[in-house]
Amino acid sequence: MKTTVDIPGPLFERAKRIAAREHTTLRALIEEGLLETVRKRAGGRSAFRLRDVAFRDGRGLQPEFIDGRWDRILDAVYEGRGA
Repeated sequence: MKTTVDIPGPLFERAKRIAAREHTTLRALIEEGLLETVRKRAGGRSAFRLRDVAFRDGRGLQPEFIDGRWDRILDAVYEGRGA
């Protein structure tokens, strides 16, 4: 369906830059934003997005934690904190 909306100039320009940077369309950004707003106001939940916390150097965990045992990781986290 087609409609006309008034978008403030500065917001429009910011949205155009984002769309260009992300190689998408202004229409796609508007649809995404409107869908998110409708979900929130209708009581729905938006999809959970896990933040990317990858290590910059690409080496991952320190050698003593390679085995991935949570008890060892938790012990190290709370070491010296009285827990």
